[in-house]
Amino acid sequence: MEKEKAGDPPEICVIWSTVPPSRSADLAQRLLEKNLVACVSITPVRSLYRWEGKSCDDEEHLLVIKTRRSLAETVIRALKAMHPYKVPEIIVLPVIAGHTPYLDWVYQETCRP
Repeated sequence: MEKEKAGDPPEICVIWSTVPPSRSADLAQRLLEKNLVACVSITPVRSLYRWEGKSCDDEEHLLVIKTRRSLAETVIRALKAMHPYKVPEIIVLPVIAGHTPYLDWVYQETCRP
């Protein structure tokens, strides 16, 4: 687990995952209840892709998940355990800059009780 240095801005990341619309709110709520994430934004997307040799065109929801970098692997494991897809999209993106009060809020909201 990463250790934050005193005076350094908190290390925050954004995790993207696409899910069926019927599952998005439940997955987001479960991550929030576990204090693994500070916020999950849900937006409808249309995904065109190839799966098992077939072209697919699906309506999905994109979860934009904000959390500590040190919790990313835990969030990935939780998403994989709850996700209905055989191979879910789960991508972690580093936040290299941002509004410090917001980043501090994300950090505080992901403290374990």
